[in-house]
Amino acid sequence: MKGKKIILGISGGIAAYKSAVLVRLLRKAEHEVQVVMTEGAKDFITPLTLSTLSGRPVLSGTHDSVSGQWNNHVELGLWADVIVVAPCTANTLAKLANGLCDNLLMATLLSARCPVAVAPAMDLDMWAQPATKRNVATLRADGIHIIGPESGELASGLSGEGRMSEPEVIVEALHGIMGHA
Repeated sequence: MKGKKIILGISGGIAAYKSAVLVRLLRKAEHEVQVVMTEGAKDFITPLTLSTLSGRPVLSGTHDSVSGQWNNHVELGLWADVIVVAPCTANTLAKLANGLCDNLLMATLLSARCPVAVAPAMDLDMWAQPATKRNVATLRADGIHIIGPESGELASGLSGEGRMSEPEVIVEALHGIMGHA
């Protein structure tokens, strides 16, 4: 499977460092990758890194403050064959489950007509919260694909469930999703 148009949404968590590898793997599989990142994600990985790897400008705001060009979330949602948010923080998970739309990534997700997947990444106590479990159940009921999380060492130094799936696992899951779309 080649030549698919994939939006990689990146939200602001430490697992964002894995998104560089994810972009490389998707490009190696000959897919087009458009990165849309939240402002918080920029604290963990730079747009320059992701733009270099994807071969496309990284989008994060509703418009480019230099050129004035509007980043059209509707066009992005229509362009994509699949959207994956990796990492998907508890905050972004909750926003998506409740239809909140306060940034370009959320607007794009709410405009999407293609399959959507999320790869949760958070500390084990956040993942275990009843609110998080309700949000995941809501997303599943809405047809959102949940990839992971896995158990293992977490950025907090604790070990348990909440670790974002490895990029190779995410790519394999996306290929399965696109094969069934």
